[in-house]
Amino acid sequence: MSFDWAAAGLLLAVAAAVVVVTFAVTLGVARAVGKHSVVDVTWGLGFVLIAAAAYVTSGLLGVGNPTVRLVALLLPAIWGLRLAIYIGWRNHGKGEDPRYTAMLGDDQPGGAVTWAVVRKVYLPQAGVMLVVALPVLAAMVRASTVIAVLVVGGVVWLVGMVFESVGDAQLARFKANPDNKGTVLDSGLWRYTRHPNYLGDFCVWWGIFVVAAGHPAALVTVVGPALMSYLLIGVTGKELTEKSMSGRPGYDEYVRRTSGFFPLPPDTAPARAT
Repeated sequence: MSFDWAAAGLLLAVAAAVVVVTFAVTLGVARAVGKHSVVDVTWGLGFVLIAAAAYVTSGLLGVGNPTVRLVALLLPAIWGLRLAIYIGWRNHGKGEDPRYTAMLGDDQPGGAVTWAVVRKVYLPQAGVMLVVALPVLAAMVRASTVIAVLVVGGVVWLVGMVFESVGDAQLARFKANPDNKGTVLDSGLWRYTRHPNYLGDFCVWWGIFVVAAGHPAALVTVVGPALMSYLLIGVTGKELTEKSMSGRPGYDEYVRRTSGFFPLPPDTAPARAT
């Protein structure tokens, strides 16, 4: 048997337990520090913990291919650790994120733990995390190895890591210069796409899906990267960011000349505002 469904079900249960514990701890930390934006750090770390737990559990069960399992551990772990470290550094010493203030209003004074907070912030993120992580779990129980599939998945993942990490570094350097306050970054990767960081996330999770998809049974986990893509492009990523940026001087012109998501040369994409 090249795909162990029983083991996959057990890994899903383990992952669900990891998610519950992780977000419960995050709630406690949020209450202690007085802000719910700490959940943004958990977003990266949660996938690291899921991948690690799945790797250990699949090893104890004796299922999966060692090479595929190692790749399925390293890809989300490297991505998640980098993201958590970056967001933790970016948010250090700052107050509550305006997104959570606007979302929660009077329901979140000082990091308070209320049902509204759990329902609006923690439960949605926990559910999305579990769904997005499905390709990682599937890869852990895949017995066969197709080197070409691993290479393609790894290349797509690497493209995503480059776009996300370089885009974040360019944005951080831009914001560190007081002269740039209130202006729009339109150089580097940001010259070719308005959201290189979200594009990076997109590629990372499609790459991980390709690693898992070496077996037909794992194709059902396409729901993971599909959900991530929907959120990045249409809900919490690109869409929300552009709403917050819409009134900034020069932003409308930037939108007219720069691709909305997939990188293209400036002024060449007729649908670049999408």
